[in-house]
Amino acid sequence: MSDHTARDEAIDRFAAINSTYYRRAFRRIGERRGYVPSLNIAAAVLGPVWLAGRRLWSAFWPFLVADLLAVVLIAFALGGGASAGQSARADRLETLAATRLLEAKTANDRDAGTPIAKSLTRSAAALEQAAKDARQAAEDARTGAWLVALLGTGMLAASRLVAGGLANHIAERRFRAWRLEGDAGKAGFSHLHAAGAAALLAIFVPIVFLHFNDRTLFDAFPSDPAWNSGAAAWLDRFIAAISSAVSPAAGTLTKAINGMLGVMEGILTQTPWPVVMAIILAIAWQLAGFRVFLLTFVAISYLAILGYWEKSMQTVALLGTAALISIAIGIPLGVLCGYNRRVAAIVRPLLDFMQTMPAFVYLIPVIALFGIGKPSGIIATIIFGIPPVVRLTALGIASVPASVREAAVAFGASRTFILFKVDLPTAAPSIMAGVSQTILMCLSMVVIAALIGAKGLGEDVLHALQYAAQGQGLLAGLAILLCAIVLDRVVQGRRVQ
Repeated sequence: MSDHTARDEAIDRFAAINSTYYRRAFRRIGERRGYVPSLNIAAAVLGPVWLAGRRLWSAFWPFLVADLLAVVLIAFALGGGASAGQSARADRLETLAATRLLEAKTANDRDAGTPIAKSLTRSAAALEQAAKDARQAAEDARTGAWLVALLGTGMLAASRLVAGGLANHIAERRFRAWRLEGDAGKAGFSHLHAAGAAALLAIFVPIVFLHFNDRTLFDAFPSDPAWNSGAAAWLDRFIAAISSAVSPAAGTLTKAINGMLGVMEGILTQTPWPVVMAIILAIAWQLAGFRVFLLTFVAISYLAILGYWEKSMQTVALLGTAALISIAIGIPLGVLCGYNRRVAAIVRPLLDFMQTMPAFVYLIPVIALFGIGKPSGIIATIIFGIPPVVRLTALGIASVPASVREAAVAFGASRTFILFKVDLPTAAPSIMAGVSQTILMCLSMVVIAALIGAKGLGEDVLHALQYAAQGQGLLAGLAILLCAIVLDRVVQGRRVQ
C-alpha cells in the first residue's frame, strides 16, 4: 500500500471521528508547502475552549494568556483606568482645600495681617490648584482609558483570528502524531477538556472585572501577619537549637578552614611580589600559551599599578580555598551521581536548591552557625560554587559510551582501571568545564562574602556602593573581572586557543 493511500485512509478515519471539513482542510494543507490560508470558525469563536477540546495544549496556554491579557485591558479601561486613582486623589485634595480655605477665612476674619492667616491663604490656593491639576489629569486618563479599551478589544479580536487561522495547521500536526501512534481516541473532540477550559474562563474573567470595578476587593491576599511572625519565631528557635548542637563541630571546621586559608594567604601575600608574579606568568604560559601569558601580564600590571595587588592575592586565597574544597567534594560526588541514578535523584534537588536560593538568604544560617568572618564567607562560597562541578562531572561520566567500557572489560580491566583510565579521561572536558564554572561562581561571591567579614577586592566594591564612589567601584570591579578572566583561561588551558 502506498504512503498516499495510507494517508488517505488515515484521513478518512479521522473524518469519521470528526467531520468531512477536516478531511478537505487537511488534504489542502498536506498537498502544499508552507502556510495554507484557512479559517476555522469554531476555533475563532471559541478560542482556548476549542484548543482545549482538541487537546492542543502547546497552543492552548499562549492563547489563553493572550485572551486574559486582552480582558484585563478591557476591564481596566471600563473600570476607569488610571483615572480612578486620579479622581480619588482629586477628591481628597478638594476636600483638604475646602477645609484649609475655611481655616484661612477664619484666620483672616480675626486678623488678616498675621503670618498664620497669610500662610493658610497660600496653602488653600496651592491645594485648590493641585486639585484642579489632579482633576484635569483624571479627565486626560479617562480619555486614554478608551484607547486602552480599544487596544484590548483589538488584541482579543486578533488573538481569535490568529487562533482560527492556525487551528487547522495545528490540528493537522496533531493528526499526524495520532496517525503515527495509532490512537484514535486523540482525534475526537474532548467535551471534558473543553468544559474545563470554559470553567477557567468563567472563573478568571469575572474576577478580573470585579477587581477593576472595586480595586480593594482583590487588592491583597487575605493573610494573617501572625502567621509570619509565628513562623519566624519558630525558625529562630530551630536555628538556635541547631547552632548549639553543632557548635563543637562548627568550631573545628572553622579552625580547619582558617588554617588552610592562612597557609594560602601567607604564601601569596608574604612571598615577595616579583616571585609570585613570575610564577603566575610561568603557569599561564605553560598551561595556556603565549596569548594567555600576555593577558595575564596585562591583568597583573593593572592590579599592581593601581594598588590592588595585596587585596587581589587575598581574594585569590579566599577563592582558592573555597574552590579547592568545592572541587574536592564535587568531583567524587559527581562521579557517584554519574554511576548511580538513585544517588543522582537525591542529589539533584539539593543542587537545584543551592543554585536557586539567593546567596543573601543562606548567609543567615551560615552566620548563625559559623559567625562573622572569612570561614563563613568560604562556606557560603562553597554552597554557591559546588553545584556546577557536580552536575558537569555527573554528565561527563554518564556520557561515556557504553562500548568503550565494554571494550575495557573485555580486555580484563578492573573497576579502578576503568574509572581512572577510561571514564575520567573520557569525561575530562566536561569535568574541566565544571571546574572552570565552579571557580567563576566562587569568584562571583567575592562582594557578597565581603558583607560578612571576608577581605579582598569585594571590600572595595562594597565600600564604593556604600559611599557612591563610582570610580573606585568600577576600578575594583574591573580588577575582579580581570582575575576571573585569567583564572578561566588558565584553567581551560590550551583548549581555548
